[in-house]
This record gives sequence, C-alpha cells and structure tokens, in this order.
Amino acid sequence: MSQNRQFFGTDGVRGQANIWPMTPDLIMKLAMATALKFTRGDHRHSVVIGKDTRQSGYMVESALTAGFVSMGMDVILLGPLPTPAVAMLTRSLRADLGVMISASHNPYMDNGIKFFGPDGFKLSDHEEQEIEALILQHDKSSECTKTLPLAHSTMLGKAHRLDDATGRYIEFAKATFPRGMRLDGLKIAIDCAHGAAYKVAPKILWELGADIIPIGVSPDGSNINASCGATSLTALQETVLTHKADLGIALDGDADRLIVVDEKGSIIDGDQLLALIATSWSDDGDLHGGGVVATHMSNLGLERYLETKNLKLIRTAIGDRYVLEAMRTHGCNVGGEQSGHIILRDYTTTGDGIIAALQTLNVLVQKQLKTSQIGKIFEPVPQILTSIRTSSFSLLHDKHIQNAIQEAEHCLSTDRGRLLIRRSGTEPLIRIMAQGDNEETLKRLVQHIVETIESADKSAAA
Repeated sequence: MSQNRQFFGTDGVRGQANIWPMTPDLIMKLAMATALKFTRGDHRHSVVIGKDTRQSGYMVESALTAGFVSMGMDVILLGPLPTPAVAMLTRSLRADLGVMISASHNPYMDNGIKFFGPDGFKLSDHEEQEIEALILQHDKSSECTKTLPLAHSTMLGKAHRLDDATGRYIEFAKATFPRGMRLDGLKIAIDCAHGAAYKVAPKILWELGADIIPIGVSPDGSNINASCGATSLTALQETVLTHKADLGIALDGDADRLIVVDEKGSIIDGDQLLALIATSWSDDGDLHGGGVVATHMSNLGLERYLETKNLKLIRTAIGDRYVLEAMRTHGCNVGGEQSGHIILRDYTTTGDGIIAALQTLNVLVQKQLKTSQIGKIFEPVPQILTSIRTSSFSLLHDKHIQNAIQEAEHCLSTDRGRLLIRRSGTEPLIRIMAQGDNEETLKRLVQHIVETIESADKSAAA
C-alpha cells in the first residue's frame, strides 16, 4: 500500500468521527469524487449504502447521500446490515457502487467508509488513489465545477430506503447452507457485538432450526464492540458454559469476521476455521486452486498442516482485500485471516462471518461430533503478538531498530520461524508478530525489538 495516501488506509477510510478525515465536508467530497469515477454511460446511476450501529452513522450516511445525490446518483439506503450484505446487494441491485459505513471492530467513537465496485469487490489501491487525486484537485480549485462537475439541478439524484434489505440478505445467507440440512438439536450462543448483524444473524440460525442464545443484540449507538464480539470473547465463553451450548459464534461490528467458541469455552480462531473449511471442501472435491490464501499473520502450524494434505498456503499482505486479490489470481475459493475474516468465493466477494459460521456448522452437523472435536485441526506453533504506540512510523528506518529486526530474522530462520513488523493502517501503532517453535526465544527477540523501538521513540521526542 502506498504510504503517502492521505485518506485511505488498509480497509477504506477510517478515523474518529467528526475529526478529519471523518468529517462531513470531506465525506461529502469523498462521495462526489467516487461518484465521478463510477458514473459512466447513459443509464440512471445508483449507489447502495449500508451501515453498522454507531451513532455517527447518521452523520456519515447523510454526508455521503448529499454528495452522491449532488452528482446525479440515486441512493438506496439499506440501514444496519453486515458488510458482505452490502457487497451482495450492490451486485443484486445492479448498482454502480456500494458503500459500507463502519469501523469494523474499532470502538464506537471511530467510523469508516468501505467502497465496493459494481462487481461487489472492494476497490483496488489504484482506484482509491484515483479518488484521492480527484479530491485533492477539487481542494486546489477555486471553482468546484472545474474538477467535480455537479449534476444539473434537473438531474439530481434521489434517495430512498430498501425496506426488504434484511430479508434479502437472510435468504441469500440461508441459500449457502446445504438444502435439506437443518440445525435442529443444536444450542448456539451468538454474540453480534451490538453491531450490524444484530437482527439478521439470530434470525438466520433460528430459521434453520437452532436453539439460540443471543447476546450483543441491543445496540444503543455507543456499545458496539464494547466488551463483546469477535475481539472480546469473555461474555460469549461465559454464555456458552452457563447455558451448556454446543458452540458460540462471535461476530464483529460489521459481521465480516468470525471467531468460534467450542462447548468447553475454548477459542477457535480464523486459522483453525480456514483449516476446517478447506479440509471439508478438499475432501468433497470442492477446493479450488490447490490450497488456501492467508496473510503473513497466519500461524506456521496452518502451513505445516496444509502441507500434510498436499495443499499450499499462499501468503499475502495484511488485509482481507489483499487476500481476495490473491484468491482471484491463483483461482482459490477459500482464504482469510487469523483474525476471523473468512472469504468463501463460491458465495461471497468479501469476508462474511455468518456464511463462514454456516460452513462450520455444516461440518459439525455432517460429522455429528462435538465442536471441540472438529475445531482444533492443527497444533499451532507459539506466536507472540504485541503493539507499540509511536509518535512516528519513520522510526522503523532507525538503524538500531533495523539491526534488532535483522538479528531476530536470522535467529528465527533456523526453524522456519517468522517475524513481521508493520505499521497499523488504522492507529498510530507499530505491530510486531513473531512465531516459531521455541516460545522463550520468541519472547526474548520480541522484547529486544520492543525495547529498541521504545528507546528510539524517546530519543526522537527529546
């Protein structure tokens, strides 16, 4: 990803609501520039807009609507719906563009904007850079019409709500579950993180026959992801154990990621889910591309397990968008991230926590086993993850930090270990991941890198 982009990060535009870049004026310009790029041809142009449950969603939705309508685009408002539902409805409604308003797993003060092209795929880096260029040209112009030609007053767009958007997605998701199979007899706890799936996810499971215990389904605008959901599993684990559920399903704020909890309260992460689904599809002859796509964060244990099945692991940069790009390049239909973004290209064009959960339940029902018996496909190698808040990402070029990184990489290379140092795409954090067979060695190496970065940060601030 280009490091000099001003608005877009690893997953759209994101930031604290009402603070640049998530301000109404820039959001409206963003809509106008995106509309200009995606309005080609003589047909009536349209954009669908979905959102999660953050209070600031009203502000962002209104600013986007104003921008699109001013460019002559009709706006179809979906209300709270998962990110993958927006991608699906963009294709289904033959829209020119899809927009999801969400900051995913971030706290409610943040918000973000993700764009989908008419094919339902997230925009490429190049397309986002073109949109940024249009905005910057507009800001330098004394007349708005020089770079962003507004629609004539007789050609303004219209805005309306799609009343049956929820029902359309529910039927779409259910259609990915084997016809004739039901979830009768399964008790499932589901945590919707007070987010975008709070209506649809429980209904889907209930309509398929499950006995559900829903939590995180009472959004108030500020409780999204608050001690709940895929990034905070304690409440779900307690619910599973208290109600003696067969498993727990955790979604994040926009429901594009999934983490599962087994009947014992143990966590099944995205890597294990990838292994589970890939194995099932491979056994049925449905796995394409000869393997799975995952990121540099995925555990070495997954890679080694796939090798025993004569399958390959194709690694990409962090971000489900890059996973999908590699899936398309290599012809793979299963990919995802350790964090729980699972992309199943047979059904979706982006991560979908609900559909990934249905595929997991498909295996559970077919095998008639407990979740703990199917959930641990491979033995993960030790992995250390930590983040350091920094005043400047330029610290990563410091020679002392570079030396510490090179020493760690050399040490880990002896046992196929991996080290990843990266800047966060959404926060002022340097993220460190190290994995290998010796946990004590990992701790020592990571601690040395952390101390070196902290020392350089203090020196730079002095």
